[in-house]
Amino acid sequence: MTSPITAQCLILFFFFCFASNPAACFINEADLHALLSFKENILDPRGALDSWRHNETVNYCTWKGISCSRRHRTRVVSIDLDSQGLVGSLSPHLGNLSFLRRINLQNNSFHGPIPQELGRLSRLEYLKLSNNTFDGEIPRNLSQCLNLYYLNLVDNKLTGNVPSEISSLLKLKDLGLSRNNLSGTIPSFIGNFTFMRLLSLRECGFHGEIPESLVHLRNLQFLNLEKG
Repeated sequence: MTSPITAQCLILFFFFCFASNPAACFINEADLHALLSFKENILDPRGALDSWRHNETVNYCTWKGISCSRRHRTRVVSIDLDSQGLVGSLSPHLGNLSFLRRINLQNNSFHGPIPQELGRLSRLEYLKLSNNTFDGEIPRNLSQCLNLYYLNLVDNKLTGNVPSEISSLLKLKDLGLSRNNLSGTIPSFIGNFTFMRLLSLRECGFHGEIPESLVHLRNLQFLNLEKG
């Protein structure tokens, strides 16, 4: 139970906080640093991130493309910057946005590897990086995002096999890997994704036979395995 003295101290703290610097009362330093690091890696010819300026009167929860939690008001839960003409690489500091549930960076010009640090986002549910030029392998550490139900990496330049660790993502409903430069065969563990509704593996470089395990995808509504 909070004592009267403690309650009075809290009231005084918020009074002086609002009086001196209102925006600072609702800032998480880790989230702020992660967002500014993300911006530093990007060229922004259209000015989509012009609102991303740290000052004493503007809170980052009001920045374009950013949404914060209603319950934990200083914590970023969504980055949505679809089709903004952004050019650059993804900062590994995004992995410090520990409350993040949604990332949508579709249809920009991001390049380089997808950071392994995204695997630290244990709350992540939705990851849409399609129509960029990401290269390298699919990060193995995404296997730690156990709440992920949507993963769209279509239209990039990803290479290598699909990591076996991805088999842990049993909540996946939508998986898109089409039009990449992957190798190997279609992973048989995809048949364990029993919630799968959409599976798009068109022109992604796979060879060999279609695994029989796909017959277990009883909720599947869309399937594209075209080789091109």
